[in-house]
Amino acid sequence: MATYDYIARTTAGESITGVLQAENERAVAHTLDEKKLYPVQIVARASNKRQARRRVRLRDVGVAYGQLSDLLSAGVPLLRALEILSRVGLSKLLTERFAAVREAISAGRTLADAMADHEEVFPPLHTAIVRAGERAGFLEQALANLASLVDQQDELRGRVRGALAYPAFLACFGVIVVTLILIFLVPQYRQLFSEITLPLPSEILFGASDMLRHHLPILLGLFFLAALGIRSVLRSQRGWEMWDRWRLKLPVLGRVLRLVAITRFCRVLGTMLANGVPILQALAIAKDATGSTVLTAGVAAAAENVRAGASLADPLRAGGLFPAEVVEMIAVGEESNQLEKVLVQIADTVERRTNRQVEVAVRLIEPAILLLLAMTIGFVAIGLLYPMLIMSQTLR
Repeated sequence: MATYDYIARTTAGESITGVLQAENERAVAHTLDEKKLYPVQIVARASNKRQARRRVRLRDVGVAYGQLSDLLSAGVPLLRALEILSRVGLSKLLTERFAAVREAISAGRTLADAMADHEEVFPPLHTAIVRAGERAGFLEQALANLASLVDQQDELRGRVRGALAYPAFLACFGVIVVTLILIFLVPQYRQLFSEITLPLPSEILFGASDMLRHHLPILLGLFFLAALGIRSVLRSQRGWEMWDRWRLKLPVLGRVLRLVAITRFCRVLGTMLANGVPILQALAIAKDATGSTVLTAGVAAAAENVRAGASLADPLRAGGLFPAEVVEMIAVGEESNQLEKVLVQIADTVERRTNRQVEVAVRLIEPAILLLLAMTIGFVAIGLLYPMLIMSQTLR
């Protein structure tokens, strides 16, 4: 968990300073908002920045959980198993954390409590599942389930990133090519067209070329300032919520993002319930696994409904964020007392649907980018060839 220094104001306008530990700046802003404080400045300490550059890959953590489960199933004592993992870890940071966990257990702490001290590697979701396994006496199975969950999350993340890699490459390549054409090729024709009145497409083309050639530092500065402004807005709680609502409303991408968030929620909640975590505690952790503030708020409202003794499906249905078929399956799982199995089935089903949606989205993005590149190159061609046509007609 990272450490942040903050400056905030009370409702009376009084300025106060303090220190908070949280996963990110948005979590700090949310904590301050709950305390009726308005954040003015949130700064991460230098140790956090050094730590952020030493992230552990999710895949390595999943492999480590699987190895620990196998060692415990083979009868190896926990301290000995952690010692082995601290010597043959998949990364230096993971090796250091397992060594620190082993020392904490040697001092009398539980595995879950020792893992909770290192949230940059072991998130609250992981420690909750491990704690439930320790209390119920099936730690090996809990670790095996956790390894499977982490692998599935990493696979889904990798699939989405892989699907977007080629369109991103096309977009970057197109921007570079068009920029080079405007800077180096288009100016060669200015002398040729100096004696004729340029048509509108050529005026726009030469104007863009002059802008890039003579004012490139200013354009880069404006782009940098715009990027900083967008970053500051997204770092604020309200700005991030607005962005999250907007992206979920996008025609194709919004549905894909919502299905990905629902998949995470159902799989995490189902896995935690299957490992003996109480439903209220499981909901409190699973809602943060969605990665969407809108869905997190909907699940939090549903958790309050469950706390009052009602069902989980009704508030999810009323929120309108979960598809109707998913809500009906959750309702059936509650009635049959098989909610954990139904949630995992929902996650598998929605994941397959998400894969199809990602394929459709990628198939739409690629021709859209190619069409945009073709239109841009076509505009450049028209801007250069149209004056030539006018010159040929004049010579005739």
